[in-house]
Amino acid sequence: MDRLTIKRFIFAAGVLTLMASSCKNIAPGQAIPSGKANIYPDYVNVTIPVNIAPLNFNIVDSAEKYLVHFHGNKGDGFFITSDNGKIVIPERKWKGLLRQSSGSDLLVDVYFRRDGQWFRNESIINRVVPDSIDSHLVYRLIEPGFETWNKMGIYQRNLESFHESPVIVNEMSDGNCVNCHSFSSHSSGTMLIHSRALHAGTIIMRKGKVSKVNTKTDSTISAGVYPSWHPGGRYVAFSVNHIVQSFHALPGRKVEVIDTLSDLILYDAENNCVIKDPVFGSPDSYETFPSWSPDGGYLYFCSAARHDYREYDQIRYDLLRVSFDISTEKFGKIDTVISAAKNGYSVSFPRISPDGKYLLYCKTGYGNFTIWHDDSDLVLLDLEKGTTAVPDINSTRAESYHTWSSGGRWVVFSSRREDGTYTRLYFSYFDRNGVFSKPFLLPQKDPVHNINLLKSYNIPELVVSRIKQDPRLLNRVIRSQAEDATFKKTKN
Repeated sequence: MDRLTIKRFIFAAGVLTLMASSCKNIAPGQAIPSGKANIYPDYVNVTIPVNIAPLNFNIVDSAEKYLVHFHGNKGDGFFITSDNGKIVIPERKWKGLLRQSSGSDLLVDVYFRRDGQWFRNESIINRVVPDSIDSHLVYRLIEPGFETWNKMGIYQRNLESFHESPVIVNEMSDGNCVNCHSFSSHSSGTMLIHSRALHAGTIIMRKGKVSKVNTKTDSTISAGVYPSWHPGGRYVAFSVNHIVQSFHALPGRKVEVIDTLSDLILYDAENNCVIKDPVFGSPDSYETFPSWSPDGGYLYFCSAARHDYREYDQIRYDLLRVSFDISTEKFGKIDTVISAAKNGYSVSFPRISPDGKYLLYCKTGYGNFTIWHDDSDLVLLDLEKGTTAVPDINSTRAESYHTWSSGGRWVVFSSRREDGTYTRLYFSYFDRNGVFSKPFLLPQKDPVHNINLLKSYNIPELVVSRIKQDPRLLNRVIRSQAEDATFKKTKN
C-alpha cells in the first residue's frame, strides 16, 4: 500500500469515526422527557402549505446545546444543532421534507442539554397539505403612527423563500405616501397604487403599461380611496371619502378614523373615466369598502347611517350588495346582506372567497377602521346558508385586513396579537369543510425578525407571480403629471 493510499485510508477512517460519533450524539437515547417545547414563533400544531419557506424558530428556554430532528412518516429527515437556540433550516432540505410529507404529518423533536444532561420535549406535530399557497405576498411596511409618516414602502415577498424586494419606496419619490395597492384576480400584471400628498395620483399597471391618473373630478367627493378591481380587469370600484381623525388620551385607544362623507364610484381604466351611478350617493349614508364577487356580478360594500362625526361611537356599518351589469355599466337594486347596526356592531373589509361561497369580514363595536380596535374579529359568512361563525383564528387584539388565496384554501390576515402595537401577518388553512386551522406567523430567515422589526405590515395581498415592474420606472411615473379622468353619470 503506497503512502497516498494510506493517507486516504486514514482520512476515510477518521471521517467514519466522526460520523459514528456524531450519529451517536444526534439523538440522545437517554434524554429525559421535559414537557412541551417553548418556541417562537408558535409553529406548533399548525397546518402549512407544501410550498412554504422554512419555519425557522427560536427555542426560548436556555440551555448549553440544542438539537432538533425534523422528520415525517416517510423518511428519516434531518438534524440541526444550535448553540444559541436559533433553528435556521436549510431551504433545500426543508423543501425535500415538505414534498415527502405532503398530505401527512411533519414532526419536530426538540432536544436540549442542560448541566450535561440531555432533555427531550414532546414532539411537535404539524400538518403539510398539498394545497399550495400563492407564490408572492405584497404588503406595505410603515411605522404604526397616525399623525404623519416617515419612511415607507410597498414590498413583495416570495413565500417559497425569504426573498423580499421593493415594489416602490417613498425615499425614491420625495417622501410621499404610497398605499392601497390592489390587484385584479390575484394577477401581478393588473394592479394599482395610490400616491398621496406629493405627486398625488393613482398608478395603474395594466396590459403591460404603466400610467398615472387623477380620479378626482368636480362631481365627486375625492379621488378614489379604497379600491376593488372587477375580475375582468377593466373596472375598479372605489370609495370616495372625506375622512377626519379623532385622537384619544385613553389607554388602549389611540385614534379614530371617521367618514364625514363617503360614496362609491366606478372607474373605467380602459377609457380613464369615472362613472357615477345614482344608486349610490345618498347624503344620508356613508358607503365604503367595495368588494366584487368572483364572477363580477355583484359589488359588496359597507354602509352606515350618517352621524355627526363627534358621535363616532354610534356609527355602525351594515353589509350590502348590489348587482352589476357590465354591458351597460349600471348597478341594480341594493340588498342588505347583514344588518349589523341593528345588532349593535359594525362590519368592514368584506372579502369573498374565490368560489363565491363564503365571505370573510371584520366585526367591531363601531366604525370601520378596525386596525385600531382591539375588539375587531374576523367573521365567516356562509353565503349559501346565510349563517355566520367566529372562527378560532382570532385573538384578544385587533384582527383586520385579510385576503383569500387564488385557490381559496388559504387566508392571510393582519393582527396585533403579539404586542398590541405592531401589525404582523398570519396564515390559516381553510379546509373543504369550511374550518380554519390554527394561524401561523409569516416565516422569516431570522426567527426573531418580527420581535426586532419596528414597522407594521399593512394590506397583505396574495398574487400568483412576482411583480415585474422596475421600482425606478414606477418612481418616474409617480413623479409625472397625472392625467385627469373624465366623468360620466349613468341614468336610472
